Amino acid sequence: MTTSTDRVAVPPLDAAVDRLRDGEKIWAAMSLRDRRDLLNTLSQATRRHAQEWVDVACRIKQLPADSALVGEEWISGPYALLSSLAALSESLTALDGGRSPLEGFPMSSAPGGRVAVKVLPHNIFDRLLLNGFTAEVWSEPGISAGDLRDAAGLAQRTPTETGGVGVVLGAGNIFSIAPLDTVYELFAHNRVVLLKLNPITDPLLPVFEKIFARCIELGLVAIVTGGADVGHAAVTHPGIGHVHITGSVKSHDAIVFGGDAEGRARRERGETLLNKPITSELGGVSPIIVVPGKWSARDLAYQAEHIVTQKLHNNGYNCVASQVLVLSSDWDQKDAFVAALRKALANAPARAPYYPGSDDRCASALATHPDAERLPGTGRILLDNLPADDVAFTEEYFGPVLAITYLPGRGRQFLDNAVEFANSRLAGTLGANIVIDPRTARELGAEFTDAITPLRYGTIAVNAWTGVGYLTARATWGAFPGHTIYDAQSGIGIVHNGVLLDHTERTIVRGPFRPFPRSILTREFTLSPRPPWFVTNRTAATTGRKLAEFAADPTWAKLPAIFASALRG
Repeated sequence: MTTSTDRVAVPPLDAAVDRLRDGEKIWAAMSLRDRRDLLNTLSQATRRHAQEWVDVACRIKQLPADSALVGEEWISGPYALLSSLAALSESLTALDGGRSPLEGFPMSSAPGGRVAVKVLPHNIFDRLLLNGFTAEVWSEPGISAGDLRDAAGLAQRTPTETGGVGVVLGAGNIFSIAPLDTVYELFAHNRVVLLKLNPITDPLLPVFEKIFARCIELGLVAIVTGGADVGHAAVTHPGIGHVHITGSVKSHDAIVFGGDAEGRARRERGETLLNKPITSELGGVSPIIVVPGKWSARDLAYQAEHIVTQKLHNNGYNCVASQVLVLSSDWDQKDAFVAALRKALANAPARAPYYPGSDDRCASALATHPDAERLPGTGRILLDNLPADDVAFTEEYFGPVLAITYLPGRGRQFLDNAVEFANSRLAGTLGANIVIDPRTARELGAEFTDAITPLRYGTIAVNAWTGVGYLTARATWGAFPGHTIYDAQSGIGIVHNGVLLDHTERTIVRGPFRPFPRSILTREFTLSPRPPWFVTNRTAATTGRKLAEFAADPTWAKLPAIFASALRG
Protein backbone atom coordinates (compact mmCIF):
# COMPACT_ATOMS: atom_id res chain seq x y z
CA MET A 1 0.00 0.00 0.00
CA THR A 2 1.34 3.41 -0.85
CA THR A 3 1.61 6.07 1.81
CA SER A 4 -1.02 8.76 2.27
CA THR A 5 1.23 11.23 0.49
CA ASP A 6 1.76 8.97 -2.56
CA ARG A 7 -1.67 9.55 -3.96
CA VAL A 8 -2.89 7.82 -7.09
CA ALA A 9 -4.41 10.44 -9.40
CA VAL A 10 -8.01 9.74 -10.43
CA PRO A 11 -9.24 12.73 -12.47
CA PRO A 12 -13.00 12.08 -12.03
CA LEU A 13 -12.36 11.89 -8.29
CA ASP A 14 -10.55 15.22 -8.32
CA ALA A 15 -13.49 16.81 -10.13
CA ALA A 16 -15.94 15.30 -7.64
CA VAL A 17 -13.98 16.65 -4.67
CA ASP A 18 -13.84 20.10 -6.30
CA ARG A 19 -17.62 20.08 -6.70
CA LEU A 20 -18.01 19.06 -3.07
CA ARG A 21 -15.79 21.91 -1.90
CA ASP A 22 -18.10 24.33 -3.70
CA GLY A 23 -21.11 22.48 -2.34
CA GLU A 24 -19.86 22.89 1.21
CA LYS A 25 -20.37 26.64 0.85
CA ILE A 26 -23.92 26.07 -0.35
CA TRP A 27 -24.54 23.74 2.58
CA ALA A 28 -23.25 26.32 5.06
CA ALA A 29 -25.70 28.89 3.69
CA MET A 30 -28.76 26.62 3.82
CA SER A 31 -31.24 27.33 6.60
CA LEU A 32 -32.67 24.59 8.80
CA ARG A 33 -35.95 24.92 6.92
CA ASP A 34 -34.18 24.43 3.59
CA ARG A 35 -32.36 21.41 5.00
CA ARG A 36 -35.65 19.93 6.16
CA ASP A 37 -37.05 20.51 2.68
CA LEU A 38 -34.04 18.64 1.31
CA LEU A 39 -34.85 15.69 3.58
CA ASN A 40 -38.40 15.70 2.26
CA THR A 41 -37.07 15.76 -1.31
CA LEU A 42 -34.87 12.76 -0.50
CA SER A 43 -37.87 10.95 0.96
CA GLN A 44 -40.02 11.60 -2.10
CA ALA A 45 -37.25 10.37 -4.41
CA THR A 46 -36.76 7.24 -2.30
CA ARG A 47 -40.47 6.53 -2.50
CA ARG A 48 -40.51 6.96 -6.29
CA HIS A 49 -37.56 4.64 -6.83
CA ALA A 50 -38.15 2.11 -4.03
CA GLN A 51 -39.41 -0.63 -6.34
CA GLU A 52 -36.42 -0.20 -8.65
CA TRP A 53 -34.12 -0.33 -5.61
CA VAL A 54 -35.63 -3.63 -4.45
CA ASP A 55 -35.62 -5.12 -7.95
CA VAL A 56 -31.90 -4.39 -8.37
CA ALA A 57 -31.16 -5.66 -4.85
CA CYS A 58 -32.89 -8.96 -5.61
CA ARG A 59 -30.84 -9.40 -8.77
CA ILE A 60 -27.62 -8.78 -6.83
CA LYS A 61 -28.61 -11.27 -4.12
CA GLN A 62 -30.14 -13.76 -6.57
CA LEU A 63 -33.53 -13.70 -4.86
CA PRO A 64 -36.50 -14.88 -6.96
CA ALA A 65 -39.06 -12.13 -7.46
CA ASP A 66 -41.78 -14.25 -5.83
CA SER A 67 -39.71 -15.14 -2.73
CA ALA A 68 -40.95 -14.01 0.68
CA LEU A 69 -37.30 -13.12 1.38
CA VAL A 70 -37.75 -10.08 -0.88
CA GLY A 71 -39.22 -8.56 2.27
CA GLU A 72 -35.70 -8.32 3.66
CA GLU A 73 -34.78 -5.93 0.86
CA TRP A 74 -37.85 -3.74 1.42
CA ILE A 75 -37.32 -3.53 5.17
CA SER A 76 -33.52 -3.20 5.26
CA GLY A 77 -33.54 -0.99 2.15
CA PRO A 78 -36.13 1.72 1.40
CA TYR A 79 -37.97 1.31 4.72
CA ALA A 80 -34.82 1.93 6.76
CA LEU A 81 -33.87 5.03 4.75
CA LEU A 82 -37.40 6.48 4.71
CA SER A 83 -37.73 6.04 8.49
CA SER A 84 -34.41 7.77 9.09
CA LEU A 85 -35.27 10.71 6.83
CA ALA A 86 -38.56 11.21 8.69
CA ALA A 87 -36.83 11.14 12.10
CA LEU A 88 -34.20 13.67 11.00
CA SER A 89 -36.88 15.92 9.52
CA GLU A 90 -38.68 15.93 12.85
CA SER A 91 -35.46 16.82 14.66
CA LEU A 92 -34.77 19.73 12.31
CA THR A 93 -38.33 20.96 12.73
CA ALA A 94 -37.73 21.12 16.49
CA LEU A 95 -34.42 22.96 16.10
CA ASP A 96 -35.93 25.41 13.62
CA GLY A 97 -38.62 26.15 16.19
CA GLY A 98 -36.05 26.82 18.91
CA ARG A 99 -36.69 23.52 20.68
CA SER A 100 -34.49 20.57 21.54
CA PRO A 101 -35.04 17.48 19.35
CA LEU A 102 -35.43 15.63 22.66
CA GLU A 103 -38.52 17.57 23.67
CA GLY A 104 -41.35 15.16 24.35
CA PHE A 105 -39.17 12.04 24.65
CA PRO A 106 -39.66 10.15 27.94
CA MET A 107 -36.46 9.95 29.99
CA SER A 108 -35.71 7.90 33.07
CA SER A 109 -32.80 6.75 35.21
CA ALA A 110 -30.73 3.79 34.07
CA PRO A 111 -28.16 1.84 36.13
CA GLY A 112 -24.75 3.34 36.82
CA GLY A 113 -25.70 7.01 36.70
CA ARG A 114 -27.02 6.81 33.14
CA VAL A 115 -30.11 8.34 31.55
CA ALA A 116 -32.43 6.27 29.36
CA VAL A 117 -34.23 7.98 26.48
CA LYS A 118 -37.24 6.05 25.19
CA VAL A 119 -37.14 6.25 21.39
CA LEU A 120 -39.57 3.40 20.56
CA PRO A 121 -42.52 3.60 20.51
CA HIS A 122 -42.35 7.24 19.45
CA ASN A 123 -45.92 7.74 18.31
CA ILE A 124 -49.26 5.97 18.01
CA PHE A 125 -48.25 4.32 14.75
CA ASP A 126 -45.22 2.72 16.45
CA ARG A 127 -47.49 1.43 19.21
CA LEU A 128 -49.73 -0.20 16.66
CA LEU A 129 -47.22 -1.51 14.13
CA LEU A 130 -44.53 -2.62 16.62
CA ASN A 131 -46.71 -3.42 19.60
CA GLY A 132 -44.63 -4.96 22.37
CA PHE A 133 -41.30 -3.64 21.03
CA THR A 134 -39.43 -0.87 22.84
CA ALA A 135 -36.06 0.81 22.47
CA GLU A 136 -34.09 3.04 24.81
CA VAL A 137 -30.88 4.92 24.16
CA TRP A 138 -28.69 5.02 27.26
CA SER A 139 -26.32 7.88 27.93
CA GLU A 140 -22.76 7.54 29.09
CA PRO A 141 -22.45 7.38 32.90
CA GLY A 142 -22.56 10.78 34.57
CA ILE A 143 -24.49 12.51 31.77
CA SER A 144 -27.67 14.24 32.94
CA ALA A 145 -30.98 14.64 31.14
CA GLY A 146 -30.17 18.32 30.79
CA ASP A 147 -26.84 17.51 29.17
CA LEU A 148 -28.62 15.34 26.62
CA ARG A 149 -31.23 18.01 25.84
CA ASP A 150 -28.62 20.72 25.45
CA ALA A 151 -26.44 18.71 23.07
CA ALA A 152 -29.22 17.13 20.98
CA GLY A 153 -29.02 18.29 17.41
CA LEU A 154 -25.25 17.87 17.04
CA ALA A 155 -23.93 19.90 14.09
CA GLN A 156 -27.41 21.16 13.18
CA ARG A 157 -27.21 23.39 16.25
CA THR A 158 -24.55 25.38 14.40
CA PRO A 159 -25.42 24.81 10.74
CA THR A 160 -23.06 27.44 9.31
CA GLU A 161 -20.05 25.62 10.81
CA THR A 162 -19.42 22.89 8.26
CA GLY A 163 -17.22 19.83 8.64
CA GLY A 164 -15.40 19.80 5.33
CA VAL A 165 -15.48 16.95 2.82
CA GLY A 166 -15.64 13.33 3.96
CA VAL A 167 -15.59 10.00 2.19
CA VAL A 168 -18.03 7.21 3.02
CA LEU A 169 -16.84 3.75 1.99
CA GLY A 170 -20.14 1.97 1.49
CA ALA A 171 -21.00 -1.53 2.63
CA GLY A 172 -21.82 -4.35 0.22
CA ASN A 173 -24.29 -6.37 2.28
CA ILE A 174 -27.23 -4.26 3.50
CA PHE A 175 -28.10 -1.73 0.84
CA SER A 176 -29.44 1.04 3.08
CA ILE A 177 -26.10 1.34 4.90
CA ALA A 178 -24.37 3.52 2.30
CA PRO A 179 -27.23 6.03 1.92
CA LEU A 180 -27.86 6.10 5.68
CA ASP A 181 -24.19 6.76 6.41
CA THR A 182 -24.14 9.49 3.76
CA VAL A 183 -27.16 11.24 5.26
CA TYR A 184 -25.73 10.94 8.77
CA GLU A 185 -22.42 12.49 7.76
CA LEU A 186 -24.29 15.36 6.12
CA PHE A 187 -26.64 16.12 9.01
CA ALA A 188 -24.88 14.93 12.17
CA HIS A 189 -21.48 16.34 11.19
CA ASN A 190 -22.32 19.03 8.60
CA ARG A 191 -19.93 17.22 6.27
CA VAL A 192 -20.49 16.98 2.51
CA VAL A 193 -19.91 13.47 1.24
CA LEU A 194 -18.06 11.56 -1.41
CA LEU A 195 -19.79 8.17 -1.38
CA LYS A 196 -17.64 5.34 -2.74
CA LEU A 197 -19.88 2.36 -3.42
CA ASN A 198 -18.80 -1.16 -2.64
CA PRO A 199 -18.39 -2.95 -6.01
CA ILE A 200 -21.16 -5.39 -5.03
CA THR A 201 -23.60 -2.48 -5.03
CA ASP A 202 -22.43 -0.86 -8.27
CA PRO A 203 -25.67 -1.92 -10.03
CA LEU A 204 -27.51 0.34 -7.56
CA LEU A 205 -25.63 3.44 -8.75
CA PRO A 206 -28.48 4.64 -11.03
CA VAL A 207 -30.98 4.24 -8.18
CA PHE A 208 -28.85 6.11 -5.67
CA GLU A 209 -28.13 8.85 -8.19
CA LYS A 210 -31.88 9.35 -8.59
CA ILE A 211 -32.49 9.35 -4.84
CA PHE A 212 -29.67 11.82 -4.15
CA ALA A 213 -30.25 13.84 -7.34
CA ARG A 214 -30.92 17.12 -5.52
CA CYS A 215 -27.92 16.63 -3.20
CA ILE A 216 -25.71 15.86 -6.22
CA GLU A 217 -27.03 18.92 -8.06
CA LEU A 218 -26.15 21.15 -5.07
CA GLY A 219 -22.71 19.60 -4.66
CA LEU A 220 -23.50 18.10 -1.25
CA VAL A 221 -23.02 14.48 -2.36
CA ALA A 222 -21.00 12.81 -5.09
CA ILE A 223 -21.14 9.08 -5.80
CA VAL A 224 -18.28 7.14 -7.36
CA THR A 225 -17.64 3.50 -8.19
CA GLY A 226 -14.53 1.46 -8.78
CA GLY A 227 -12.13 -0.93 -7.16
CA ALA A 228 -9.58 -0.67 -4.41
CA ASP A 229 -7.58 1.91 -6.39
CA VAL A 230 -10.49 4.36 -6.33
CA GLY A 231 -11.09 3.69 -2.63
CA HIS A 232 -7.44 4.31 -1.85
CA ALA A 233 -7.39 7.48 -3.94
CA ALA A 234 -10.47 8.76 -2.11
CA VAL A 235 -9.11 8.00 1.35
CA THR A 236 -5.75 9.65 0.62
CA HIS A 237 -7.08 12.60 -1.37
CA PRO A 238 -5.84 15.89 0.15
CA GLY A 239 -9.30 17.38 -0.28
CA ILE A 240 -10.87 14.68 1.91
CA GLY A 241 -10.74 15.44 5.61
CA HIS A 242 -12.53 12.48 7.14
CA VAL A 243 -13.13 8.77 6.43
CA HIS A 244 -16.08 6.61 7.42
CA ILE A 245 -16.12 2.89 6.63
CA THR A 246 -18.56 0.04 7.15
CA GLY A 247 -16.75 -3.26 6.70
CA SER A 248 -14.35 -5.56 8.52
CA VAL A 249 -11.66 -4.70 11.02
CA LYS A 250 -9.17 -5.99 8.44
CA SER A 251 -10.35 -3.37 5.97
CA HIS A 252 -10.13 -0.69 8.64
CA ASP A 253 -6.59 -1.66 9.57
CA ALA A 254 -5.52 -1.79 5.93
CA ILE A 255 -6.69 1.81 5.52
CA VAL A 256 -5.12 3.07 8.74
CA PHE A 257 -1.87 1.08 8.80
CA GLY A 258 -1.52 -0.77 5.49
CA GLY A 259 -2.67 -4.26 4.64
CA ASP A 260 0.64 -6.12 4.53
CA ALA A 261 3.17 -7.34 7.10
CA GLU A 262 4.62 -3.85 7.29
CA GLY A 263 1.15 -2.57 8.11
CA ARG A 264 0.91 -4.93 11.06
CA ALA A 265 4.34 -3.85 12.23
CA ARG A 266 3.36 -0.21 11.82
CA ARG A 267 0.31 -0.81 14.02
CA GLU A 268 2.48 -2.40 16.69
CA ARG A 269 4.77 0.64 16.62
CA GLY A 270 1.82 2.98 17.03
CA GLU A 271 2.32 4.55 13.60
CA THR A 272 -0.30 5.17 10.91
CA LEU A 273 -0.49 5.73 7.19
CA LEU A 274 -3.76 7.60 7.45
CA ASN A 275 -3.33 11.22 8.48
CA LYS A 276 -7.00 12.06 9.00
CA PRO A 277 -9.75 10.94 11.42
CA ILE A 278 -11.74 7.79 10.72
CA THR A 279 -15.02 6.44 12.08
CA SER A 280 -16.28 2.94 11.45
CA GLU A 281 -18.80 0.14 11.90
CA LEU A 282 -16.94 -3.16 11.69
CA GLY A 283 -19.10 -6.04 12.87
CA GLY A 284 -17.86 -8.80 15.15
CA VAL A 285 -18.92 -12.10 16.70
CA SER A 286 -22.39 -11.54 18.15
CA PRO A 287 -23.77 -13.75 20.93
CA ILE A 288 -27.27 -15.02 21.64
CA ILE A 289 -27.58 -15.70 25.36
CA VAL A 290 -30.51 -18.00 26.17
CA VAL A 291 -31.51 -17.81 29.85
CA PRO A 292 -32.80 -21.21 30.97
CA GLY A 293 -36.48 -21.46 31.86
CA LYS A 294 -39.50 -23.71 31.46
CA TRP A 295 -40.64 -23.44 27.84
CA SER A 296 -43.46 -25.10 25.95
CA ALA A 297 -42.84 -27.03 22.73
CA ARG A 298 -44.19 -24.04 20.78
CA ASP A 299 -41.81 -21.73 22.66
CA LEU A 300 -38.88 -23.93 21.70
CA ALA A 301 -39.92 -23.95 18.04
CA TYR A 302 -40.61 -20.20 17.86
CA GLN A 303 -37.37 -19.17 19.55
CA ALA A 304 -35.47 -21.59 17.31
CA GLU A 305 -36.94 -19.70 14.31
CA HIS A 306 -35.98 -16.44 16.02
CA ILE A 307 -32.36 -17.46 16.42
CA VAL A 308 -32.19 -18.89 12.92
CA THR A 309 -33.42 -15.49 11.67
CA GLN A 310 -30.64 -13.77 13.59
CA LYS A 311 -28.19 -16.05 11.82
CA LEU A 312 -29.69 -16.45 8.34
CA HIS A 313 -31.17 -13.03 7.61
CA ASN A 314 -29.31 -12.01 4.44
CA ASN A 315 -27.73 -15.49 4.61
CA GLY A 316 -25.58 -14.39 7.54
CA TYR A 317 -23.92 -11.55 5.62
CA ASN A 318 -24.68 -9.02 8.35
CA CYS A 319 -22.23 -7.28 10.66
CA VAL A 320 -24.61 -8.11 13.49
CA ALA A 321 -25.52 -11.64 12.43
CA SER A 322 -25.59 -13.82 15.54
CA GLN A 323 -22.75 -16.33 15.54
CA VAL A 324 -22.38 -17.87 19.01
CA LEU A 325 -25.35 -19.35 20.87
CA VAL A 326 -24.70 -19.48 24.62
CA LEU A 327 -26.77 -22.12 26.44
CA SER A 328 -26.80 -23.29 30.04
CA SER A 329 -25.31 -26.72 30.55
CA ASP A 330 -27.75 -27.05 33.48
CA TRP A 331 -30.87 -26.33 31.40
CA ASP A 332 -33.13 -29.38 31.30
CA GLN A 333 -34.42 -28.40 27.85
CA LYS A 334 -31.12 -27.64 26.13
CA ASP A 335 -31.16 -30.82 24.04
CA ALA A 336 -34.75 -30.25 22.96
CA PHE A 337 -33.90 -26.68 22.02
CA VAL A 338 -30.87 -27.67 19.96
CA ALA A 339 -33.04 -30.22 18.17
CA ALA A 340 -35.60 -27.51 17.37
CA LEU A 341 -32.79 -25.24 16.23
CA ARG A 342 -31.34 -27.90 13.94
CA LYS A 343 -34.77 -28.40 12.38
CA ALA A 344 -35.28 -24.66 11.87
CA LEU A 345 -31.84 -24.32 10.27
CA ALA A 346 -32.56 -27.14 7.88
CA ASN A 347 -36.03 -25.90 6.93
CA ALA A 348 -35.27 -22.19 6.46
CA PRO A 349 -35.59 -20.97 2.84
CA ALA A 350 -32.61 -21.67 0.60
CA ARG A 351 -30.26 -18.77 -0.19
CA ALA A 352 -27.58 -18.14 -2.80
CA PRO A 353 -24.08 -17.46 -1.39
CA TYR A 354 -23.87 -14.14 -3.25
CA TYR A 355 -21.35 -12.42 -0.99
CA PRO A 356 -17.72 -12.84 -2.12
CA GLY A 357 -15.64 -15.24 -0.03
CA SER A 358 -18.62 -16.95 1.58
CA ASP A 359 -17.65 -20.45 0.46
CA ASP A 360 -14.05 -19.90 1.60
CA ARG A 361 -15.14 -18.75 5.05
CA CYS A 362 -17.44 -21.74 5.41
CA ALA A 363 -14.60 -24.02 4.30
CA SER A 364 -12.38 -22.44 6.96
CA ALA A 365 -14.99 -23.20 9.63
CA LEU A 366 -15.14 -26.82 8.49
CA ALA A 367 -11.35 -27.15 8.34
CA THR A 368 -10.93 -26.01 11.96
CA HIS A 369 -13.89 -28.06 13.26
CA PRO A 370 -13.66 -31.74 12.23
CA ASP A 371 -16.90 -32.49 14.09
CA ALA A 372 -18.88 -29.73 12.34
CA GLU A 373 -22.34 -30.62 11.17
CA ARG A 374 -23.19 -29.73 7.56
CA LEU A 375 -26.93 -29.48 7.08
CA PRO A 376 -27.59 -31.33 3.79
CA GLY A 377 -28.48 -29.23 0.78
CA THR A 378 -28.35 -25.89 2.61
CA GLY A 379 -24.70 -24.83 2.81
CA ARG A 380 -25.29 -24.21 6.52
CA ILE A 381 -22.90 -25.31 9.24
CA LEU A 382 -23.57 -26.02 12.91
CA LEU A 383 -20.67 -26.12 15.36
CA ASP A 384 -21.86 -27.65 18.63
CA ASN A 385 -20.31 -27.86 22.10
CA LEU A 386 -17.26 -25.69 21.40
CA PRO A 387 -14.36 -25.49 23.83
CA ALA A 388 -13.47 -22.27 25.67
CA ASP A 389 -10.66 -21.31 23.28
CA ASP A 390 -12.43 -21.98 19.97
CA VAL A 391 -11.57 -19.87 16.93
CA ALA A 392 -15.29 -19.28 16.28
CA PHE A 393 -15.27 -16.87 19.23
CA THR A 394 -12.80 -14.53 17.56
CA GLU A 395 -13.27 -15.05 13.81
CA GLU A 396 -16.36 -13.52 12.19
CA TYR A 397 -17.49 -16.05 9.58
CA PHE A 398 -19.90 -13.61 7.86
CA GLY A 399 -21.96 -16.43 6.49
CA PRO A 400 -24.29 -19.32 7.43
CA VAL A 401 -22.20 -20.70 10.31
CA LEU A 402 -23.72 -20.99 13.81
CA ALA A 403 -21.75 -22.07 16.87
CA ILE A 404 -23.01 -23.32 20.24
CA THR A 405 -21.23 -23.25 23.57
CA TYR A 406 -22.39 -24.18 27.07
CA LEU A 407 -21.83 -22.47 30.40
CA PRO A 408 -22.93 -23.60 33.88
CA GLY A 409 -25.63 -22.04 36.01
CA ARG A 410 -29.23 -20.94 36.13
CA GLY A 411 -30.83 -17.55 36.61
CA ARG A 412 -28.50 -14.79 37.75
CA GLN A 413 -25.50 -17.12 37.99
CA PHE A 414 -25.86 -18.15 34.36
CA LEU A 415 -26.36 -14.54 33.24
CA ASP A 416 -23.21 -13.44 35.06
CA ASN A 417 -21.24 -16.28 33.46
CA ALA A 418 -22.62 -15.48 30.01
CA VAL A 419 -21.95 -11.74 30.29
CA GLU A 420 -18.37 -12.39 31.39
CA PHE A 421 -17.90 -14.83 28.51
CA ALA A 422 -19.26 -12.41 25.92
CA ASN A 423 -17.20 -9.50 27.20
CA SER A 424 -13.94 -11.38 27.55
CA ARG A 425 -13.98 -14.08 24.86
CA LEU A 426 -15.94 -12.82 21.86
CA ALA A 427 -14.51 -10.42 19.28
CA GLY A 428 -16.36 -7.15 18.79
CA THR A 429 -18.94 -5.09 20.65
CA LEU A 430 -21.62 -4.29 18.06
CA GLY A 431 -24.60 -6.33 19.25
CA ALA A 432 -25.64 -8.93 21.83
CA ASN A 433 -28.96 -10.80 21.99
CA ILE A 434 -30.69 -12.26 25.04
CA VAL A 435 -33.69 -14.59 25.14
CA ILE A 436 -35.58 -14.91 28.42
CA ASP A 437 -39.14 -16.09 29.08
CA PRO A 438 -41.47 -13.76 31.00
CA ARG A 439 -41.71 -15.99 34.08
CA THR A 440 -37.93 -16.18 34.50
CA ALA A 441 -37.68 -12.44 33.88
CA ARG A 442 -40.26 -11.76 36.60
CA GLU A 443 -38.40 -14.02 39.03
CA LEU A 444 -35.16 -12.12 38.43
CA GLY A 445 -36.86 -8.72 38.63
CA ALA A 446 -34.42 -5.81 38.75
CA GLU A 447 -31.55 -8.29 38.91
CA PHE A 448 -32.01 -8.95 35.20
CA THR A 449 -31.22 -5.35 34.21
CA ASP A 450 -28.37 -5.28 36.74
CA ALA A 451 -26.95 -8.46 35.21
CA ILE A 452 -26.99 -7.26 31.60
CA THR A 453 -25.78 -3.70 32.29
CA PRO A 454 -22.09 -4.78 32.27
CA LEU A 455 -22.46 -6.12 28.69
CA ARG A 456 -20.16 -3.98 26.55
CA TYR A 457 -22.20 -3.84 23.34
CA GLY A 458 -23.54 -0.93 21.34
CA THR A 459 -26.95 -2.60 21.00
CA ILE A 460 -28.45 -5.17 23.36
CA ALA A 461 -31.68 -6.88 22.31
CA VAL A 462 -33.88 -8.74 24.79
CA ASN A 463 -36.32 -11.13 23.10
CA ALA A 464 -35.59 -9.32 19.86
CA TRP A 465 -32.79 -9.29 17.32
CA THR A 466 -30.30 -6.43 17.47
CA GLY A 467 -31.19 -5.85 13.81
CA VAL A 468 -34.35 -4.19 15.17
CA GLY A 469 -32.02 -1.57 16.64
CA TYR A 470 -30.58 -0.99 13.18
CA LEU A 471 -34.11 -0.41 11.85
CA THR A 472 -35.12 1.94 14.68
CA ALA A 473 -34.42 5.35 13.19
CA ARG A 474 -34.14 7.24 16.48
CA ALA A 475 -31.84 4.67 18.10
CA THR A 476 -28.07 4.80 17.93
CA TRP A 477 -26.15 2.22 15.94
CA GLY A 478 -22.48 1.37 16.41
CA ALA A 479 -19.95 -0.29 18.66
CA PHE A 480 -19.72 0.17 22.39
CA PRO A 481 -17.71 3.38 22.91
CA GLY A 482 -14.03 3.42 23.80
CA HIS A 483 -12.30 1.68 20.89
CA THR A 484 -9.30 3.28 19.20
CA ILE A 485 -7.79 2.92 15.75
CA TYR A 486 -5.21 0.56 17.28
CA ASP A 487 -7.92 -1.77 18.61
CA ALA A 488 -11.01 -0.89 16.58
CA GLN A 489 -12.97 -4.11 17.23
CA SER A 490 -16.53 -3.22 16.07
CA GLY A 491 -15.69 0.35 15.24
CA ILE A 492 -15.54 3.95 16.37
CA GLY A 493 -18.52 6.30 16.51
CA ILE A 494 -22.23 5.87 15.83
CA VAL A 495 -24.69 6.37 12.97
CA HIS A 496 -28.51 6.55 12.44
CA ASN A 497 -29.40 8.41 15.67
CA GLY A 498 -32.32 10.38 14.22
CA VAL A 499 -32.64 12.53 17.35
CA LEU A 500 -28.98 13.58 16.86
CA LEU A 501 -28.02 12.72 20.44
CA ASP A 502 -24.57 13.18 21.92
CA HIS A 503 -22.89 11.38 24.86
CA THR A 504 -24.61 8.06 24.15
CA GLU A 505 -23.38 4.61 25.15
CA ARG A 506 -25.82 1.98 23.86
CA THR A 507 -29.31 1.11 22.69
CA ILE A 508 -31.48 -1.42 24.53
CA VAL A 509 -34.20 -3.10 22.44
CA ARG A 510 -36.93 -5.27 23.98
CA GLY A 511 -39.54 -7.42 22.29
CA PRO A 512 -42.21 -9.99 23.15
CA PHE A 513 -41.16 -13.56 23.95
CA ARG A 514 -44.21 -14.97 22.18
CA PRO A 515 -46.07 -13.76 19.08
CA PHE A 516 -49.73 -12.79 18.98
CA PRO A 517 -52.11 -14.49 19.71
CA ARG A 518 -50.09 -16.80 22.01
CA SER A 519 -48.80 -13.70 23.79
CA ILE A 520 -52.34 -12.84 24.92
CA LEU A 521 -53.09 -16.40 25.96
CA THR A 522 -49.99 -16.43 28.17
CA ARG A 523 -50.69 -12.96 29.65
CA GLU A 524 -47.91 -11.13 27.82
CA PHE A 525 -50.48 -8.71 26.35
CA THR A 526 -48.71 -7.74 23.13
CA LEU A 527 -50.23 -7.71 19.67
CA SER A 528 -47.25 -8.32 17.36
CA PRO A 529 -47.48 -11.48 15.25
CA ARG A 530 -44.42 -13.23 13.83
CA PRO A 531 -42.23 -10.26 12.77
CA PRO A 532 -41.80 -9.62 9.03
CA TRP A 533 -38.01 -9.85 9.31
CA PHE A 534 -38.24 -13.52 10.32
CA VAL A 535 -36.85 -15.72 7.56
CA THR A 536 -39.88 -17.98 8.12
CA ASN A 537 -42.46 -15.21 7.57
CA ARG A 538 -44.64 -16.23 4.61
CA THR A 539 -45.87 -12.72 3.76
CA ALA A 540 -42.68 -10.77 4.43
CA ALA A 541 -42.42 -9.42 0.88
CA THR A 542 -45.91 -7.92 0.94
CA THR A 543 -45.64 -6.66 4.51
CA GLY A 544 -42.20 -5.18 3.86
CA ARG A 545 -43.41 -3.29 0.80
CA LYS A 546 -46.43 -1.96 2.65
CA LEU A 547 -44.27 -0.86 5.59
CA ALA A 548 -41.99 1.05 3.22
CA GLU A 549 -45.00 2.71 1.61
CA PHE A 550 -46.25 3.64 5.08
CA ALA A 551 -42.87 5.06 6.13
CA ALA A 552 -42.93 7.30 3.06
CA ASP A 553 -46.39 8.65 3.89
CA PRO A 554 -47.90 7.50 7.20
CA THR A 555 -51.71 7.46 7.09
CA TRP A 556 -54.38 5.60 9.02
CA ALA A 557 -55.82 4.26 5.79
CA LYS A 558 -52.74 2.14 5.15
CA LEU A 559 -52.85 0.30 8.47
CA PRO A 560 -55.54 -2.34 7.77
CA ALA A 561 -53.63 -3.77 4.79
CA ILE A 562 -50.42 -3.93 6.83
CA PHE A 563 -52.16 -5.72 9.71
CA ALA A 564 -53.86 -8.16 7.34
CA SER A 565 -50.58 -9.07 5.66
CA ALA A 566 -48.68 -9.29 8.96
CA LEU A 567 -51.23 -11.62 10.53
CA ARG A 568 -50.98 -13.99 7.55
CA GLY A 569 -47.18 -14.18 7.99
